[in-house]
Amino acid sequence: MSSPSPLIVWFRQDLRLADNPALSAAVATGAPIVPVHILDDEGAGAWRRGGASRWWLHHSLAALGADLHARGAPLVLRRGRAAEELDALIAETGAAGVFWNRCYEPAIRVRDEAIKSGLEARGILARSFNASLLFEPWTIATQGGQPFKVYTPFGKACRAADPPPRPVPAPEALRTPAVPPRSLDLASLDLLPTRPDWAGGLRAAWVPGEAAAQLRLARFVDAAITDYKEQRNRPDLEATSRLSPYLHFGEISPRQLWYAARARDGGGPDHFVSELLWREFAYHLLFHFPDLPERNWRSSFDSFPWGEDHAGLEAWRRGRTGFPIVDAGMRELWQTGWMHNRVRMIAGSFLVKDLMLPWQLGKAWFWDTLVDADLANNAASWQWVAGCGADAAPYFRVFNPMLQGEKFDPDGAYVKRFVPELARLPAQFVHRPWEADAATLRAAGIELGQTYPRPIVDHGKARDRALAAFATLKQST
Repeated sequence: MSSPSPLIVWFRQDLRLADNPALSAAVATGAPIVPVHILDDEGAGAWRRGGASRWWLHHSLAALGADLHARGAPLVLRRGRAAEELDALIAETGAAGVFWNRCYEPAIRVRDEAIKSGLEARGILARSFNASLLFEPWTIATQGGQPFKVYTPFGKACRAADPPPRPVPAPEALRTPAVPPRSLDLASLDLLPTRPDWAGGLRAAWVPGEAAAQLRLARFVDAAITDYKEQRNRPDLEATSRLSPYLHFGEISPRQLWYAARARDGGGPDHFVSELLWREFAYHLLFHFPDLPERNWRSSFDSFPWGEDHAGLEAWRRGRTGFPIVDAGMRELWQTGWMHNRVRMIAGSFLVKDLMLPWQLGKAWFWDTLVDADLANNAASWQWVAGCGADAAPYFRVFNPMLQGEKFDPDGAYVKRFVPELARLPAQFVHRPWEADAATLRAAGIELGQTYPRPIVDHGKARDRALAAFATLKQST
């Protein structure tokens, strides 16, 4: 009796074995499995992965490859146009079908639809599944059948909908063809950065992979989720899940997070669910408004009088603005590939409202330096901070970096960790070092303008300038 033709399982942003619908469906057929990952930079359109994301992808593929190998199914690696590489793999293996989990980025959606149509036209089974969202973007709509434009009613609609399916475990073993197809070596994908100091910081901060994701979830649920609502805004505390890169790369599923949180009572777990739904809202917006990453969601902002400040932009990128909470966040980003969410808002507000620079510049920098760089979240969040996005009310909000620092990093522990030149400064001056007297600065080993920069803008004047710009915008709408 001949063996059935194999099925290709195309791994993309679902780099896990547990709760992987495409893998589970393929295994359920009883056919041999050919797992493949294709590095298709062209398929992503303008949004080729940034440097930090490529570092994470390298190590995540290594972890996935080890997990698959342990179950008897080596991971096949290819590089090039996805359609061409899939065709080549089908020819090599005689595969009867290709199973994958859906992505929602606009360029990838167009590519995938063309691939699916092409396979089906040739009589090859092509099936796609939802592995990265709790709710498909087209299933949550207003009573009038329109996409939501405000988060609160969107979140209520999600909570009122049928709950997502419960997660399923990983298959214990996988059938594979007798002769495995050829595969590239992982190193040949050239995913690792050429900046060794940067790579070292990422290695020190993160362990990619499904096992690490599950360990981080377990620790968060045990130690921090109860107080999540009250402490999530404190960058000086280990109070957030830090699961965002694992979620983006699909090393853990949103369903696993949903049910882990739902198993606990209280405001903390419920607020964590709300954060998962905010992520869903970002994908909802990207799906229905595919130009979200490039264009102002509110077209009235097309006339906003953005400025040019190359020196200010560079100071912001390098954490040399003279505003300690902003600098700490930008240095955390550069050193670890991640930034606390509250600090992301503060740093983002400083760029677009204190420096009056376009949000697209911040989005591009985050895209390259964040290990959790996610097109939907990155675009929606930057537009929210800039005031031109969905649910960005009041759009004229300008974060005060000193007050934000004093409120959410009261002892200055976060700033002192990432801006060590301020480590000896008394807490009362950590967020305003220019207000310390000369003796205090000398005792702390600080010379403003030398060891630590003076503020590159006067925040009060910058705020007034931003509000004046918003006022002209309001008059023109």
